[in-house]
Amino acid sequence: MTTLHSPETEAFGAKPQERPVPRISIHAFVEFPDTGSALQRAGADRRLSKANLSVQLGGIAGAVEHFNGAVTPNLLIVETRLNGQAALDELDKLAHVCDPSTKVIVVGRVNDVELYRELMRRGASEYLVAPLDPMHLIEVISGLYLEPGAAPIGRIVAFMGTRGGAGSSSLSHNVGFCIAEELQINTTIVDFDLAFGTAGLDFNDEPGQGVADALSAPERLDDVLLDRLLMKRGDHLSLFTAPAALEREYDAGPDAYESVLEAVRQTTPCVIVDMPHLWAPWVKITLIGADEIVLVATPDLASLRNAKSMMELLKHNRPNDAPPRLVLNQIGQPKRPEIPAKDFAETLGIEPACVLNFDPMLFGQAANNGQMLIELQPNAPSSTAVRRLAQVVTGRAPQPVQKSATSLLSFLNKGKKRA
Repeated sequence: MTTLHSPETEAFGAKPQERPVPRISIHAFVEFPDTGSALQRAGADRRLSKANLSVQLGGIAGAVEHFNGAVTPNLLIVETRLNGQAALDELDKLAHVCDPSTKVIVVGRVNDVELYRELMRRGASEYLVAPLDPMHLIEVISGLYLEPGAAPIGRIVAFMGTRGGAGSSSLSHNVGFCIAEELQINTTIVDFDLAFGTAGLDFNDEPGQGVADALSAPERLDDVLLDRLLMKRGDHLSLFTAPAALEREYDAGPDAYESVLEAVRQTTPCVIVDMPHLWAPWVKITLIGADEIVLVATPDLASLRNAKSMMELLKHNRPNDAPPRLVLNQIGQPKRPEIPAKDFAETLGIEPACVLNFDPMLFGQAANNGQMLIELQPNAPSSTAVRRLAQVVTGRAPQPVQKSATSLLSFLNKGKKRA
């Protein structure tokens, strides 16, 4: 099975602020509008989608009054205007109404080390100094519910075409292969196009029931079953192929898709998701929840319209994330009018991360051979573009090949013998 920890991939995976927060209740009592605004921005983030967040004015005094005789939530966030002993006295009143299992984050306006130490000694989980950064707040909350010694989780990179035939599947497979082989990051490619998936074809492997079996019973997907369902290809790449069969109906709900990806990211630093060109609740949820999104478009009006709609939806639902990566594919196709790449990008307000020229011979030969572009023609312009995109989505570059000390000593010894 692909393993998360290996010397060359130790630092790769989801960043601390990318870890989703579990299904908990969070109640916040603030003193200042800017703190409430920061909390609302954090609450709208995809990483807090499972949590139930409530924000109201009143500070610590308001929390004491609200929870006097009531059960406190999993996490209580309280803001104080006070500092020093006055703040500590106020927190002592809260302790009398707070359940022992409730974690408490205190927000203050003074960067006071002594106050921080005393708050920690009295049982507070964290002390934050306003103004709050929503992403830092999410990271803190996630850290409070992270089990000690928990392994890192992988990053999910979702590829989706803005129209059918845009080449999203081919590109996701090639980028995943490049990440695994050249960047040597353990990678799993998940093919979610259950009826027409091409991951098996592109890698010259028989399509399996892998993803479909996992989706049918996600609660059974432990490490042992996952190892059986994944197809190994090389030292760093695994395939989670789709059955590509029409005999059965695929009606798994959004929770099943989410559970499968969560299981995969527990074992693999990089998870490439090949999304089908359709729109369903699970597709929307998967895209919004991904750590990175790559939209693959062709230079035509339908693709531009769809790309614009998807960009707007993702921007609204991912307010604290960078916009999706845009890839323009099949540029320069003969006898086909097309929107210039510059105009396409200006309309969307985003620069393409990658532009690939129309190259049917190379892509067709690679598909027929069951090979990737960098295997067939490593120095072709399309292979170079794929390599660059792999580096962009991972933030990595290939490690330089270092000559071994043995080789150098052998060379020096040969020189001595000649002398």
